Amino acid sequence: MAASLSLRPPALTARSSQRAGGARSCRCRLAVQARLGGGLDAEPSAELINGAVASGPSLAVEVNGLQMPNPFVIGSGPPGTNYAVMKKAFEEGWGGVIAKTVSLDSSKVVNVTPRYAKMKSADGKEVIGWENIELISDRPLEVMLEEFKRLKKEFPDRVLIASIMEECDKAAWEELIERCQETGVDAFEINFSCPHGMPERKMGMAMGQDCEILHDVCGWINAKATVPVWAKMTPNITDISRPAHTALAAGCEGVAAINTITSVMGINLETLRPEPCVEGYSTPGGYSSKAVKPIALAKCMSIAQMMAHDFPGQGRTLSGLGGVNTGRDAAEFILLGSHTVQVCTGVMLHGYPLIKKLCGGLQAFMQQHDFKSLDDFRGASLPYFTTHHELVRMQREALDAKRKERVGLAKDDDWSGDGFVAEAESMVSNS
Repeated sequence: MAASLSLRPPALTARSSQRAGGARSCRCRLAVQARLGGGLDAEPSAELINGAVASGPSLAVEVNGLQMPNPFVIGSGPPGTNYAVMKKAFEEGWGGVIAKTVSLDSSKVVNVTPRYAKMKSADGKEVIGWENIELISDRPLEVMLEEFKRLKKEFPDRVLIASIMEECDKAAWEELIERCQETGVDAFEINFSCPHGMPERKMGMAMGQDCEILHDVCGWINAKATVPVWAKMTPNITDISRPAHTALAAGCEGVAAINTITSVMGINLETLRPEPCVEGYSTPGGYSSKAVKPIALAKCMSIAQMMAHDFPGQGRTLSGLGGVNTGRDAAEFILLGSHTVQVCTGVMLHGYPLIKKLCGGLQAFMQQHDFKSLDDFRGASLPYFTTHHELVRMQREALDAKRKERVGLAKDDDWSGDGFVAEAESMVSNS
């Protein structure tokens, strides 16, 4: 089992710890980021052998008893939609694959086209946001189950996770779990978070926003499942730590966060119709890609703090996702306590070979700080979050200390004979 999160920072190198605090150290970190930044093109590529890096710092991770050669997991969605694409992911070296969400009756799932919309940078060269109105898998469950079996036969040592979704029906959940488990899948990710297409049936996000329903459903699932269960959380809620706590308290081994954010990509100012446009109409969808990363980081931070406080030493895990395109993006999620990092839209933009850049970029970050393994820095940034009230207090104390240094002696009685020259110098403004 993976180690539980701790709010104590792990042992850092002297070079890293010197940069850990203060305005000057923050400026130094920004300078390093600017120098080493440049997006995906600037990332080095790692050589992978069955998903494991051939040299350099280890990226191997154990999560809820599952062994992964690297922490990068294909997020549930189009990149895990069928046998061909999941096989490609394993061949390229992804640490794990979460298949596209399945339910018992795929006949209820009817997708439309177009179903994606992009938000681009001002120069049109970079995709910074991506909206989708795509539903869960429209392929018959029997077909997906046969493909799960085939994948596990061909890649027995790689981690395949089934993403599942059902209505609030205990028998349906139990049947779906039993049938998926028979294929040999390594774990479940429960889709409590899809923001479109299913909420009207109390599925996906609608279920994940209701802690009472969530508690009951997680109880049914964990009573039936014999493999680890992750609950995938929706960001479309005020306090994401509450449903995450509910899922963990009901027996889930881990949580994943975040799924997409409810969005309307935009309005076409020529046609006056919303995008993506289907027969002149649209519906709110799920927003992903680079622009959501700050939101995802905040949600993961909140969950990680809750886990450290309420589930210490219990081996509960966090799978972070949202806007990951580079290895350095992934490092941020791990610094906030993530054990694995999922990528979905990034694969749709850059393809399955992206894994080599992700591993290479993450290793470059680790080498920069002399980290030998992911455990060396997981959760290292969590202790540096506090309340605004506390920030005000700390800044006042720091300013008071500087003011005392600048003033020197407070009163005439403090002058001494032996230290007279130094005492005088302490009050000179232009020394």
